[in-house]
Amino acid sequence: MSFMNFQMILVISSPSNSTTGLATLIFSAIIFHLNFKGYKCKCLVNSIAENNFSFLIVNKGMKKMQLVFILPLQFLSFALWFNAGCSKEETQSMQFTSDITSKKYLALGDSYTIGQSVDPSFRFPAQTAAILKDSGINISNIQYIATTGWTTYNLQDAIHQQNPQGPFDVVSLLIGVNDQYQRHDTIGYRAQFTNLLQISVRLAGNKKENVFVLSIPDYSVTPFAQGYNTASIRKEIDEFNAINKEVTLSRQITYVDITAISRDAATDAALIAGDGLHPSGKQYAMWANLLAQKMKAVLQ
Repeated sequence: MSFMNFQMILVISSPSNSTTGLATLIFSAIIFHLNFKGYKCKCLVNSIAENNFSFLIVNKGMKKMQLVFILPLQFLSFALWFNAGCSKEETQSMQFTSDITSKKYLALGDSYTIGQSVDPSFRFPAQTAAILKDSGINISNIQYIATTGWTTYNLQDAIHQQNPQGPFDVVSLLIGVNDQYQRHDTIGYRAQFTNLLQISVRLAGNKKENVFVLSIPDYSVTPFAQGYNTASIRKEIDEFNAINKEVTLSRQITYVDITAISRDAATDAALIAGDGLHPSGKQYAMWANLLAQKMKAVLQ
């Protein structure tokens, strides 16, 4: 086959560190050979989800045909894609938006983040990612560090133990309801929340604009709370939210107030999950709409 008048994009995928050296050797040989033949080569290297992807873009003419070769070394297979009649302008404007542009999302919290009593796809981080995908923003992986019953102390310990590997493109933080429920003092909550916020910024690559704090929902309106002093719960939730809001905004970090939405459950039972305490997928969807708007602004 002649190499005249087309653009070729060669992708060599090394699925594990054990084959990285072999991929580099093959890649270097291909670049040397094509440069020797007069082709202009451009090489891009990316690390995606523990795989090493090398992209070799070869230009000569770009008038008749475009080829994309994908060679995963582990499986020794390949695929070809042909785009006949592609002009130079069309070729230059083409975007490869699969895994290359995917984003990483770290969701920190408690039962509200892990979506107690709802399907995982109805969790607010999952629904946020789905909304963003409709806008052309692909979040390929959501890492959750969240468990029902966790306080700020538990979350901090879990982050230390799990040692998530950033930087993440976005980080969400929703924590505090169990501090309130377990009668922790607000002074301790302020200190622990402040520390968690600093950790969140660090995990976002020190980009505070990529961190998003959600307020604590008000469970006083749920069937679970009917045997408690609901007025007191509401008041204490407001006090804890006043703290996390003040700490968040003082650091110019985005604050998403979902508490008002949670209180709509007083008149809309569909906003409460089957356990009578946690939000339903419908309520999480409302949170996700607010959060996605904020994330979209920094991810586009």
